[in-house]
Amino acid sequence: MLIVLSALAAATITAPVLIRKLGRPAFGLLALVPGGAFAWTLRSWLAGDFAPGSTPPAVDIPWMSAAHLDITLVLDPLAAVFALIILGIGALILCYCWGYFDSNPRRLSVFGAQMIAFTMVMYGLVTADNLLLMYVFWELTSVLSFLLVGYYGERASSRRAAGQALMVTSLGGLAMLVGIILLGTTSGIWDLSALIGAGTPVSSTATSTAVVLILAGALSKSAIAPMHFWLPGAMAAPTPVSAYLHSAAMVKAGIYLVARLSPELNQIASWHLVVIPAGLLTMLMAGWMALRQVDLKLILAYGTVSQLGFIIAVVGIGSPGALLAGLALTVAHALFKATLFMIVGAIDRTTGTRDIRELSGLGRAHPALFALAVTAAASMAGVPGTVGFVAKEATVSTLLGESLLTGMPGKLMLVGVVAGSTLTVAYSLYFLHGAFATKDTDHTTGGGTSPAVAKANPIITPLWLPPAVLAGGGIILGLTPSPLDVVLNTYAGASAHLALWHGWTLPLLISAIMLTCGVILHWQRNTVSQLHFSRPALGNANLAYDTVVDTLRRVSLRITATTQRGSLPVNEAVILATLVVLPLTMLVTGARTDIRMELWDSPVQGLVVVIIVIAAIAATVMDNRLSALILVGMTGYGVAVIFALHGAPDLALTQLLVETVSVVVFVLVLRKLPASTDNAGPEQDHTRLRAWLAVAVGLTVTILGAFAMNARSTLPVSIHIPSLASRIGHGSNAVNVLLVDIRAWDTFGEISVLVIVATGVASLVYRTRSFSRVSRRPTLRTEAPSWLAAPVEDAKARNRSFMMEVATRILFPSMITLSLYFFFAGHNAPGGGFAGGLVAALAFMLRYLAGGREELEEALPIDASRVLGTGLLLSAGSVIAPMILARPPLASANTDLEIPLIGTVHVVSPLLFDAGVYLIVIGLVLHILRSLGAQLDIDEEQRRRRARERARRLARRKAAQPPGRNTGATTNGKPERTIPTGRKSG
Repeated sequence: MLIVLSALAAATITAPVLIRKLGRPAFGLLALVPGGAFAWTLRSWLAGDFAPGSTPPAVDIPWMSAAHLDITLVLDPLAAVFALIILGIGALILCYCWGYFDSNPRRLSVFGAQMIAFTMVMYGLVTADNLLLMYVFWELTSVLSFLLVGYYGERASSRRAAGQALMVTSLGGLAMLVGIILLGTTSGIWDLSALIGAGTPVSSTATSTAVVLILAGALSKSAIAPMHFWLPGAMAAPTPVSAYLHSAAMVKAGIYLVARLSPELNQIASWHLVVIPAGLLTMLMAGWMALRQVDLKLILAYGTVSQLGFIIAVVGIGSPGALLAGLALTVAHALFKATLFMIVGAIDRTTGTRDIRELSGLGRAHPALFALAVTAAASMAGVPGTVGFVAKEATVSTLLGESLLTGMPGKLMLVGVVAGSTLTVAYSLYFLHGAFATKDTDHTTGGGTSPAVAKANPIITPLWLPPAVLAGGGIILGLTPSPLDVVLNTYAGASAHLALWHGWTLPLLISAIMLTCGVILHWQRNTVSQLHFSRPALGNANLAYDTVVDTLRRVSLRITATTQRGSLPVNEAVILATLVVLPLTMLVTGARTDIRMELWDSPVQGLVVVIIVIAAIAATVMDNRLSALILVGMTGYGVAVIFALHGAPDLALTQLLVETVSVVVFVLVLRKLPASTDNAGPEQDHTRLRAWLAVAVGLTVTILGAFAMNARSTLPVSIHIPSLASRIGHGSNAVNVLLVDIRAWDTFGEISVLVIVATGVASLVYRTRSFSRVSRRPTLRTEAPSWLAAPVEDAKARNRSFMMEVATRILFPSMITLSLYFFFAGHNAPGGGFAGGLVAALAFMLRYLAGGREELEEALPIDASRVLGTGLLLSAGSVIAPMILARPPLASANTDLEIPLIGTVHVVSPLLFDAGVYLIVIGLVLHILRSLGAQLDIDEEQRRRRARERARRLARRKAAQPPGRNTGATTNGKPERTIPTGRKSG
């Protein structure tokens, strides 16, 4: 199984390259992979690997067992049946793609990869034994279906159909996930094999709810009403997608899950109440709707929905006989429906239309294609001699003697199946007549041939050979059903057997009645068409979907308009007011503990706090923005001193560096703002309200902090961190080990946010312009004497501060060395990747402040996005690498290396994660310097240049105009009027 999955994964990766290089024939080469897997599975059947009493092939890889996420795969008889359908028809569909597409656009290579990937995830779905692993594959089918249905992304219909299919199936999948978790937590069952071996679970509210939720996912995937409407909409996809996903693969996922669970869960009361009525309603409703369609694919689509409802209802019974009949229906449906879809694709590619009103005389023009269609449609209708007839007769025989449906339920289901099968015969004939008959319509010419058929192109081999193989398979299994009976009964274990002839029996009579009534319905199709409602009797599911989506959109817009007024101060005020009101209310109305407070540990702390308070108050009343920024920076530096006095050098170092970087960044921003604030006028009242809110927030946080610290009743977890850091992270610096090892998931999320912030800041400054650049190696320039690397070329550069250049030349190497020291020593001493990255970032900031953007370019001529991406990849690699070794994510390892001249060096794997943090911090600051710094400088220079050019052009125009002419100058917004000579103004 792992070999099959690996081969399909490899084919997925190589498919785009092969299709781009070889063109459409590459589909035939890719078909060899699922075709070979089909042959291997079939050989396993013939070798007796799935015989009763034998142990099926299985794979069990322990992985995150505590979260029930072990990779367990089992290829038992039921999984093998569906695997044969998925692999065999998948290989034929790929061959069909060879003839279906007539060009090789770039998106075709992606399409081929997606088709192979879909085969892979469907194979993983039916072989997964772990319920959560099965759910992962389940959702991947929805994602790939979205991509495949949306192949024609330029069409609104394709985008809508893809989104609708994704929304409906994903919503059902989420419900199923809740059901799986509820079933697992209440019964302790997380594997399908454990569920089968445990017998029928105890019927309880939790179990019944879990079963209904799981069924919601299964029924939505198989397009069972009321979640059926996505499948006809998905006909916007290319026909190979419809022939594979919507006949043989994706829609069979729900049938597989019901067939897997029904033997154990059919005794739960909610099982039959959900499955059987939903299946029968879908069969009857969709069969009736198929008779009013004029698009060949929509006729087959609604027929597919009807057949899926039929199969779900039968398989959902759960008895051995019902399983045998339902699986036979599943195999028959995959064979004839994939055939018919491919035939429709051939018609579309040949005639250019699928509208039955524009098709006439196609049967005479292409008799071989007509014969294939008749063969497949006969199997769909249940004509004797086909596998469809064998499956339907087995179904009727099962329903007549089913012990699980004694009394009225069994009789009602039999009536529903007979009525639905009658409709199946009718729309099978309706399909053949609409596609191939010679009709006397407005679109036909002489001889009854429509223009579309008269201009039809020849049908090439890849378009008719795959459906011919499937149609032939339906006939062979219909005439000799014993091999199919052996395969299916390996799982079903029924006493009955599939056979073409059981004698003159009641099921045979009922089959004849269904065929006869279906023929009559088609004969009287004009009368039947008058019985159709102008509006659907049960409502329009598509309209209901649009109504729900539009309602949710309007509600979300109203909520957003109410809560998000577009004012950042208002939004912040609401958040901060909530922070004040709710916690204080709970504190006043709830139980409180006594508070014990100490003024300080040493008078130095008190002195520092006084300085912080004075600086904070002064910042609020300072009009000059730069002065206020310096005062705010003083508060940050004061906090760093407090950290140092409390014995936290790591926090003090980080606070000091962050505050320095923040001050520099704010200085860059302040260049675009006025130097002073204006607190006069009506804004003064707002300022006072903000001040009172700030006071309230400060008091609230202080009070809550005091009560929270005094409410502790057990020892803090922090006392265990140093020992955990030494034992788990192999480091002495508890803070750094906590960040890059013990709680590295949090850090990984935070650095991901840093990458997003850096990209967002650059995007705001550059707007629609690209902020990527060509990276190169730094070069040492020696042609001009200078303390810095950038050449002194313009007057602005010549005005650089000499002392600043000298200080930068001396400090930069030392700062880079210090940053590397912090990086390597941080695991056991103050420092780490974050502190080291900040020191390096400050070094580059110093280069920028000393020499401008040219100096920054010379210091590090590398695209900041590449630095960020490399850092994120390094950190992600430390997350994923342990998983490859079957260990939990971010699991750490250590080793000792002997380095010449240095000695023994203790190396830990979190160093790789820390390297990613180091690079991300540098990349963030580079993005800020090149956007808020260099790019704003460039924009300002261009603005001034344009202003000077406009002034020069205006001066030239004035100089070129003769005296007395209107120069276009204005006074108070109005053109000035030149008074002619010899006249007086009023």
